[in-house]
Amino acid sequence: MLDPEARAIRHALENLGFATEALSTARVFLVTMEAADRKEAEKRAAEMCERLLANPVIHRYEIEVMK
Repeated sequence: MLDPEARAIRHALENLGFATEALSTARVFLVTMEAADRKEAEKRAAEMCERLLANPVIHRYEIEVMK
């Protein structure tokens, strides 16, 4: 997948003297919701990722439930 933002950042880092082998950007979604328990929250978050927030063919996602 193309990541023009990462390419520009990597180029800027190199101009500053920081050589890198690779660089990629990531998105973080912080979702606040009401759920009966941790398991329900994880299930609902996974469904959000699968249906809208991530394309499982090209994205990897992690879910972290915080109280």
